[in-house]
Order: sequence, then C-alpha cells, then structure tokens
Amino acid sequence: MPPQRFLTLDDVAEILNISWSQAYALVRSKELSAIQIGGRNQWRVEITQLDAYIERKYAEAAVVLDAEHSAGAKGQETSAATDRAESASEHL
Repeated sequence: MPPQRFLTLDDVAEILNISWSQAYALVRSKELSAIQIGGRNQWRVEITQLDAYIERKYAEAAVVLDAEHSAGAKGQETSAATDRAESASEHL
C-alpha cells in the first residue's frame, strides 16, 4: 500500500489539537490548502500542505517573538536612560 498522501479534516484537527470546525475555518480562509472530494464537507489536505502551514506558523511566531524581544530591549534601554536622567537631576 502506498504511503498516505492526504488527511481528512478530522486528522488535521487531531494533529493541530484543534476542533474540526477550526480546521474547516483554516481551509475556508485559505490559510490551509485543501481539495474537496465527493460530497459536502469531504475535504482532504495533502500532508505537504499541512507541513507547509505549520512551517509558516513557526516563522510567524519567530517574527512575533523577535519583535517582542526587540521591544523589551528598547524598553530596558529607555528605562535605564530614564533612571540615569532622574539620578542626574537628583544631584543638581
């Protein structure tokens, strides 16, 4: 038997630890590419598409974390500058 190429939305939901409705919303929003097979709500997601979606989410998370880290570092610099200014004004 050839290796499995496609996943059902139930499979996707289980892998991502989300509900079927959330998996379907990803397909409807075109965040996750899928094909419709047969009748209503018979969607299939190619494993490579799910892997690509997960990689995009990791990349998005890295950008958010980098931005938070940069903002935190700038906040520390601003706080240190404020502390120095306050200290200098106390000595006047």
